[in-house]
Amino acid sequence: MTIRKAFQVAVLAALCLGGAAQAQEEVNSGTGAVLRGLDKLNAKVADFTLSNGENHVMGLLEVVLRECRYPVGDPTGNAYAFLTIREAGVAQPVFEGWMVASSPALYPLDHPRYDVWVLRCTTE
Repeated sequence: MTIRKAFQVAVLAALCLGGAAQAQEEVNSGTGAVLRGLDKLNAKVADFTLSNGENHVMGLLEVVLRECRYPVGDPTGNAYAFLTIREAGVAQPVFEGWMVASSPALYPLDHPRYDVWVLRCTTE
């Protein structure tokens, strides 16, 4: 397990558990997610909605949403989504993991031109 993956697991455990004395928070799976993308070069911001398993091309990036989860009854609160983000023509993802809507800087996309973050889960 890489250091980045170990950090990601630790962060998600802390968000879900909130401490040893608390019970694990119940979560629901959303049908998709609303994401926001920023092209830092021209300062263009665009929101896009993806269903689970769907992809979206944003400039040179392809964003794939695998799953979005949220605390029971609060799809906009502490939503978190598993994303795979690749640059055009490059097999290795520039980002693969969970992004947390309430803390976008916690595990961000590290790209010189683009930012992508989760806003909320979608439900039926």
